[in-house]
Amino acid sequence: MIKDITVEELNRMITEKFDFHLIDVREPHETEIATIGGDLIPLGQVHQNLQKFEKLSGKVVVYCRSGKRSATAIAAIQEKTGQTNLYNLEGGILAWADRIDQSLTKY
Repeated sequence: MIKDITVEELNRMITEKFDFHLIDVREPHETEIATIGGDLIPLGQVHQNLQKFEKLSGKVVVYCRSGKRSATAIAAIQEKTGQTNLYNLEGGILAWADRIDQSLTKY
């Protein structure tokens, strides 16, 4: 089961300086257009980086452009590692641009 987190919840976690990890599974060229930060691990490299995910404790929020690739990444990681601390950013960076930071470029 994939757990979701809203952009409002993520914004509160950032603002209140919660201890969590943010992972961007988009491609490098996409981060040049818009980003909300975090570590870049493109979807195609998730399997090679499973050990990185296993080492992350606490909440791990995974995002992409719309939430589809991040959900795919989470499903793959959970299948291989059994991790339960992964959260998919609902609507991805597009939702962030709509509801949190309208200055971000939408693509």
